[in-house]
Amino acid sequence: MPLPDKYAKEEQFIVIDNSDNVLRYYENGKLVKQFSVATGKKKTPTPEGLFTIREKIKNRPYYKEKIKGGDPRNPLGDRWLGLKVKIGNQVSYAYGIHGTNNEKSIGKYVSKGCIRMHNKDVRWLYEKIKVGTPVWITK
Repeated sequence: MPLPDKYAKEEQFIVIDNSDNVLRYYENGKLVKQFSVATGKKKTPTPEGLFTIREKIKNRPYYKEKIKGGDPRNPLGDRWLGLKVKIGNQVSYAYGIHGTNNEKSIGKYVSKGCIRMHNKDVRWLYEKIKVGTPVWITK
C-alpha cells in the first residue's frame, strides 16, 4: 500500500489497513516492516483517519478492570502506544496500539477499537517509534 503523497517524506509513518489487519511501518517513505494485527469488532470498530502517537507507556495499567501494568491478566500487554484520535470535534485518548495477553486474537476483528499486536512485535515498534508519529488508519 503506497503512502499518501503528503506523508511520503515523513521520518516515520504508520499505516494500519483494517481490510487485511496489517500494520505497516515506514521510515522516510520506505516500508521497513509489516505486522499482523487485530482490530475492532463491528460493534466497536477501530476509528479511521489520520491520527498521531501521543504517548508511549511500558506496563500501562488496564484501568477499566483495575489490572496493574505487568500483570499477565492485563489485556494491553506490556507496551502501549497511545493515539490522539480526533473524530469530528471530539478528541479521544482511549485508543492505542498495544500488546495483548491473547496472542491468538491477532489477525482477527475482536478488539474494542484498539490495535493489538503480538507482544514481540509491539516491543520492536515501541523501541523505534517517536511521540508525534502520524498513524493513518484506513480500509
